[in-house]
Order: sequence, then structure tokens, then C-alpha cells
Amino acid sequence: MIYNSFDDTGLFRVLTFLKTHNTEYLSGQDLSDVLRISRVAVWKHIKKIKLLGYTVESKQKEGYKLTSNSDLLLPWEIISGIKTKTLGQQAYYFESIDSTQNQALKMANDPKNNGTIIIAEKQTGGKGRSGRKWISPKGGIWLSIILHPKFDISITTLFPIASSLALSYAIEKICKINPELKWPNDLTIKGKKVAGMLVDATFESNRIENLVLGVGINFKIDIKKIEKVLKKTPNYYGVASLNKDNNAVALVQCFLLELEKIYELLNTKQTNKIITEWTKRSSTIGKNVEIDTVNGKMKGKATKIDYDGGLLIKDKGKITKIIAGDIIHLSK
Repeated sequence: MIYNSFDDTGLFRVLTFLKTHNTEYLSGQDLSDVLRISRVAVWKHIKKIKLLGYTVESKQKEGYKLTSNSDLLLPWEIISGIKTKTLGQQAYYFESIDSTQNQALKMANDPKNNGTIIIAEKQTGGKGRSGRKWISPKGGIWLSIILHPKFDISITTLFPIASSLALSYAIEKICKINPELKWPNDLTIKGKKVAGMLVDATFESNRIENLVLGVGINFKIDIKKIEKVLKKTPNYYGVASLNKDNNAVALVQCFLLELEKIYELLNTKQTNKIITEWTKRSSTIGKNVEIDTVNGKMKGKATKIDYDGGLLIKDKGKITKIIAGDIIHLSK
């Protein structure tokens, strides 16, 4: 099923009425009369509302009462109470999709979709960097965000780094955990990957036409199952997941707000602040690293990131700038 944040469906109307009257039982007849739909339709919508994870109590001769919300990242839950101006003001939710990134790319050219987010309960063909597959089972947070940026094309490569900083802020605030940032765009907990970023960009006449940011967060996943699949892949360094007691909706809302703030810093050319804050949280800077690039493997000490997000490494007195590559932190 596909849901969005703006269609006035029968299901949404029933759910909204239950939410606004959650201190009392509402009869099927009352709901039918107020919402002007049949009692059979009321019953079908309530059945679906339960399947979406809401708890609805029913009592004979009294009716229905909503007693708890769903844990799913449903679009109307994301929109409710969100504090952003643009990001997440429109949302689509898929129970299953090949990739939120693919869907977002199909929609990215339409100016009306600036800030729109695509969320999936699970992905069957999730995308990672460099064409890799991202394992995306139920319980994770899998989403893509459509953006039409104003910032200069030269700092496009800084955007995923800036986005990972925004996510680290959100995790710190909502989950009370301080993740580290691994260049270029991974978040780790105790050295294991908990989240990652992917950016697809479209350019026209030396300007950015649109960006699609893909975000994968291990939230309520079975770590052991994913480790079995990934442990033999190149550059694997472990899987972490966030605390199951945390609220996924609150985390996504906070991330979108923090991302919007950092996005504005990019639009107003305040990149130094982003680089400084990212460096404070980085597990890469100061480490001896090995980077697998298109030109082969390189070793050296990671000294800092440049204005465009490129990593500067030093080896035998020589400084080399790396724009993209797979990185391994070396013990010595």
C-alpha cells in the first residue's frame, strides 16, 4: 500500500476523528453519520488502522476508542508537529518498494516536490554507495529526500557530509547517543555502522537541478541477520542499531529540522561551521587510513576535510586530496 500526507481519504478521516476524541468511545453509527460514510466502510477503515499498528479498543454497544499510536513512519505522523519550513512537508509512505531513492529520482524534477520525503517500511533493492546493495528489512528507517538547492555546484560533495552531521545531531537529541562520523558519510556507534547516506545529483548548465538524499538508519533491526549477509563483503566493519525504546517519528522529525538548518548554512556559504562541527565528531581525522580509490589504494594519515568535503591525507610529507573512496581505519 501507498499512503501520502495530503489526500483526504476515508481512512485518514476516521483516524483523525478517533485521535481527536480519544477519551471516549465512538459508535460505528456516530462515525458513519459524522464522516458521511457507511458503517461497513467505518469497520473496514478501523480494521486497516489496526493493521497499521494503532491500538483501537472496541466495546459492544459503546464503539471504538484509540488507545495508542502506530510506531510506523506514516506520512501524517511525520507531518503532525513537524517544525520545518520545507523538508518533510509532503511525505509518501510505501509498505514495500524496490528503493525510495529510485522513486524519489522519478519525482525530483517537479518543483512542487522540493522537500518531499519518500519513506519505506522495507526495501527490496535498497541502494548504497557505488552501486552496492543496502540491506533494508522492516524495523529500519529508510527514506529519501528531494531537494532543489541554491548552493554552488562546487560543494555538492560536501552535502552528504553535512547531512551526516545533521543526523548525528538528531540521534544525540532523541536517542541520547553520541555517534561518530566516518568519512565520507557513515555514522558509527563503537566503530560499527548505524547509518549511511547516499546522494544522487542532476546538473544542468553548471548548476544543481536537484539532489536526492538517501538515508538508511538501523533502528529496530536484527543485527545478527544483517551481519550474516554482510560479514564477507569488502570493507565490512560491523553493524549497529539504535535503541528500540526510541521513537522513530521523533527521530525523523528532528533529523529533517537539523538537516534544514545545515542546508541553509550551505545555501548561505557558511561551510566552515559545518566542517568544524563534523571534525569534532569524526572518527577518521587523525587516524592512519587506507583508502580504496578509482586510482588504486592509498595509505596515510587523515589530517582534515577540505571546503568541498574532500579528505586530505598525509604520507611521507606529501598531502593528497581524496574526493571519493572506501576507507579503512588502520590500528597503526
